[in-house]
Amino acid sequence: MVSEALTPERVLEATEEVLRRYGPTKATVVDVARALGVSHGSVYRHFRTKAALREAVTQRWLDRTSERLAPLVTGTGPAEERLDRWLTGLFEAKRHKAGDDPELFATYSVLTGEMSTVVDRHIDDLVGQLTRIIEDGRAQGVFAAEAAGSAAATARAVFHATGRFHDPAYAPEWSRPGIDEAFATVRALILRGLRA
Repeated sequence: MVSEALTPERVLEATEEVLRRYGPTKATVVDVARALGVSHGSVYRHFRTKAALREAVTQRWLDRTSERLAPLVTGTGPAEERLDRWLTGLFEAKRHKAGDDPELFATYSVLTGEMSTVVDRHIDDLVGQLTRIIEDGRAQGVFAAEAAGSAAATARAVFHATGRFHDPAYAPEWSRPGIDEAFATVRALILRGLRA
């Protein structure tokens, strides 16, 4: 008997633990149910399919990065400083995910490869955050005006230019000597390029 109510959040927490233990190819809904002490039908009441469960747990994992960066978007202060902290925060968040729990990071790398729409939404969310900071910078007169392209196009270009420091494909590089200096150089180049 389950001592507390089964919620979607509890199911997702258990799913993450099962994924960590068995990996994405061997983890099943039955394993998740067993970890929760419920029937697999109880899990399906919250997530109608295994794919829906995998999508939700992947979205939750990606959202942690967006949530960590959100205060820098809505915060006050010079946009240039907020953008600098946002880029640094994104790199640190991704590097910690890869380094702190490499097994789970590898699992989510597989899942994100299967969940392109979830990844696309995550990227759109991050680019949206960048767009708001760049719009603020233009309004403050710190970043170049519309002649440099729309704020959204500029944000997407900044996101792609820094891909080496947040795209999971580059994760093996994030612990190599010199990566912090390389990141600082790219970050400084971007900030200089955006200035009015």
